[in-house]
Amino acid sequence: MDAGNLRILVADDHPLFRAAIVHALQPFTGAGGSIAEASSFASLSAAVIENPELDLVLLDLNMPGAQGFSSLVYLRGERPALPVIVISSNDHPRTVGRAQQFGAAAFVPKSAPPAVLQNALRVVMQGDEWFPPQRAARSAEDAKLAEQLAQLTPQQFRVLMAMADGLLNKQIAHELGLAENTVKVHITAVLRKLECYSRTQAAVKVKALQPEPEAGDPG
Repeated sequence: MDAGNLRILVADDHPLFRAAIVHALQPFTGAGGSIAEASSFASLSAAVIENPELDLVLLDLNMPGAQGFSSLVYLRGERPALPVIVISSNDHPRTVGRAQQFGAAAFVPKSAPPAVLQNALRVVMQGDEWFPPQRAARSAEDAKLAEQLAQLTPQQFRVLMAMADGLLNKQIAHELGLAENTVKVHITAVLRKLECYSRTQAAVKVKALQPEPEAGDPG
């Protein structure tokens, strides 16, 4: 792959940070590449559908409509072959480890200089992974959750996210443009795949996608 003609999606809800990332990525787009932007989970989903030839996604964990790692899990289900670099101000070792377990190809702290991001991008586009040198904390619970979520289809994952937001079946049907009976079928499949007996249990699993609190964050 030509590392100078990449088609990249930058997903972050801060316009100034997106602008800085876009500037840092200019050497990688050239005449044949492009950079699309998204500021929420909804616009991320739309951008992925509208840009089927994407080579790479740079993803912030905290965006409107997302629950921590939910955007990453969605991307891995929707486009399994599309590499994702997580860029976050939360570089807690467990957050880094969870990003890796949920399928990220790299993790770059927002505090890192542009040269670090550019190096991580080169490594990822060569088919390798790039993570900070500190030991990334991993857990069996995260591994099981990642395995369960990987069984969901993209539509089932959207239904799960709507359930976690407390929407009723009728509201989910309206939100996703589905028949209410179809929503019921999806919910049954979601609960079975997640080994849950209720919508509340499924919502708790979604909440488990939240990363570790950042320094100075009380919750």
